[in-house]
Amino acid sequence: MKLGWVALVLVLGLCGGADAALLGPAQVDAARLLPPPPAEGSDTARGELAELHAIADAATPQMLAAAARDANDQKPDMFNAVLGFDVTQYPAVLKLLREAGQESNTGAAKRYFHRPRPWQADPSIKTCVSRLLREGNDSYPSGHTTYGYTLGVVLAALLPAQAPVILARAADFAHNRMVCGFHYRSDTVGGQAYGTAVGVELMGNPIFKADFDAAAAELAARK
Repeated sequence: MKLGWVALVLVLGLCGGADAALLGPAQVDAARLLPPPPAEGSDTARGELAELHAIADAATPQMLAAAARDANDQKPDMFNAVLGFDVTQYPAVLKLLREAGQESNTGAAKRYFHRPRPWQADPSIKTCVSRLLREGNDSYPSGHTTYGYTLGVVLAALLPAQAPVILARAADFAHNRMVCGFHYRSDTVGGQAYGTAVGVELMGNPIFKADFDAAAAELAARK
């Protein structure tokens, strides 16, 4: 499976849509590019539920609090702690990350795959924040994970010396969706692949590249 994701990212890196303002709907089509999630009731799906119970059993109050914060902070400032500066104070950087975030939307993918949330399969699954506002059948791929990796890929390219901590933060952001009881592991794996693909595709877009260069110049000027 890991090789499949790597191949996907390499292919997308070679076939960017240079003539779209940002990304057209066919450029990074999750319905075409992502494998389906495990079937309901399958051994794999049951194993994923068991994993969520194990994660919940091991979660400390601090871990649950961190997962709850991440659940409510799907914004560029999620990277501030590892970057060592506030991205909201740099207009060109903030603009770039907001553009990336807009392109990471998973609404169409969630509607296509229509996967129930973990608590629909097992009502005993606990969540770290309220589930009342969720539609329910929108588990795959994880939107938070997609967002985190889209921004993470862009930031890692913008600040290559900090790439390891940036991508580690994206991974932690994804894991917290399982700590929170909102997603299965395959949801976060799908989000990682989809977000990475979106980030790579954006890098080939000339309009986004111009904004990327402006953000890079802004960061260089602060040193």
